[in-house]
This record gives sequence, C-alpha cells and structure tokens, in this order.
Amino acid sequence: METISPPQIRTAISANYAELSDTLRVAADYIAENQVEIATRSLRSVASASGVSPASYTRLARALGFSDYEALREQARSEISRRGSGSFQDKARKLQSYADQPLLPRQVSACIDNIKALVDDIDPSTLDATVKQLERSRRIILIGALASAGFTDYFAYLAKWFDDRWIVAGRNGATLGSTLAGVSSKDTVIVISKHPYAHRSVRAAEVAAASGAKVVVLTDSHAFPGLQFADFHFVQRTESPHFFSSYAATLVLIETITGMLVARAGSDAEARIQDVEKHNRLLDEFENV
Repeated sequence: METISPPQIRTAISANYAELSDTLRVAADYIAENQVEIATRSLRSVASASGVSPASYTRLARALGFSDYEALREQARSEISRRGSGSFQDKARKLQSYADQPLLPRQVSACIDNIKALVDDIDPSTLDATVKQLERSRRIILIGALASAGFTDYFAYLAKWFDDRWIVAGRNGATLGSTLAGVSSKDTVIVISKHPYAHRSVRAAEVAAASGAKVVVLTDSHAFPGLQFADFHFVQRTESPHFFSSYAATLVLIETITGMLVARAGSDAEARIQDVEKHNRLLDEFENV
C-alpha cells in the first residue's frame, strides 16, 4: 500500500486559509509563526499562549488534513529538524559553526526547495485574478522596506519596460504619504514584506485598503500583520542556512507576474519595450558590447 506523506504545514495553511473560521485563522497564524513552540510545548501551553482553546487546535489540525493535533505536531518537529530555526543571532552562530563546510550547495538546495514549493503554495486562480487586477488598474504602487526595498525596485524595473503605470513609493525624495495620497479604488498597491516586518509596510497596507485600493501582499507567513488588509496574498517560503531569509522564491514570483502581464499585453507591450530601448540608446544608458 502506498504511504501518503503528511502535508507541509504552511502549504496546508495556504490551501485552506480562506475556508477557516476567524478562530481557526488565529490558531493557524500562531502555528505558522511559532512552529518551534508547536513542536516542543504541550497543547495546553500552546492554547494558553495563543488564547485559542485546545479544541480549536484539534479542529484546525483536521481542517488542514492531519488526522489529529499530534500528527500536526509531529510534522512541525519534522520540518524544524530539516531546516533549523532560531533568531538571527542563533542562525549566524550556527553558520559560523559550519564555516569549514561549503555554504554554496546548502544555500542552493534551500533556494531550490523554496522555489519548488511555489507550485504547491500558490493557487493558480488567485495568481490569475491578481494579474487581471493589475491589468485594469490605473496605477500600481509598490511598497517595500528594509530588505524588501530592493525587490520593489526590481519589480518596477521589469514592469516599466512594458508599462508606465508602476510607481515605487517613498523613493527619489517623495514621501510614502505623498505617493499614497489620491489612491482610490482605481489603483492597486503591492506590499512586499518579510520578517522582521516593517511598521511602515503594515500601515501602508492599512491606508491603501481604507482608500479603496486593491492590496496585494507578498510575504513569508500568514502572521504578517498587514495580511488582514490584503485582497490577494501570496506566501513564499524563505528557509535558508544563511542568518537571513532567502528571497529566491519571491524573485521567481515577481518574474512570473511580470511575465504573465507581458504575455497578455500583446502589441502594446511590444511598442512600449521598443520605445524604452530607443530612449536607452539615446541616453547611452547601456554599455555597447
């Protein structure tokens, strides 16, 4: 008889989150952010720390595809043993302890696993609906802080080759507030935020949603506080032997979204790209090789 492997916890949460009750979502958020506690502490302790009853965790485990809470707990132990855990300081110390071992193959392996997981973690219909929303938006505003800031720049760099509606908020002397002023239901705001979460990203998602804009969130956990304001969200895995999170899967998602937009834009995108190339040559922006 074929053995059925238990689901990855974050994959199961992503797949079932929309159908969960408010109480079970609170429990799911806690599990996604505190797998060490799930793996090492009793159900009673977890329930007390999270403010959710033990019975709710039992119901959640079954809703996520586990036979019971103990099966979910065992899966948490398995995942932690495979990827490790701890604070940035702990991870840096662990990295130093393996200084005599090649980092490249371990980093590559972790990134490949994160990228492969996108296929399971992302609902194709949600991805398609997000791209359609971007197509019909008046403006697309990108928001990212701390480590995420550079990835909003890359997102905009790709998009602006074929579409002039994209804006990176809070850049080139403009404040975040001045960029969000005038945002309405005609616009879409994309927030990229990974742990540790920047307060300005959470507040920007809240302000954008209150203004009627559609909000798209790219993050690493259902525990991101700004997720409550999102119309569309995508959770990417960031596991890495490094002391900081990996953005490899996020880059693939960014490139996928912009690729889908180019494919659907047709001749308009081609004309825009041709015009951009012409102006790049006029401004001598690229080295001729």
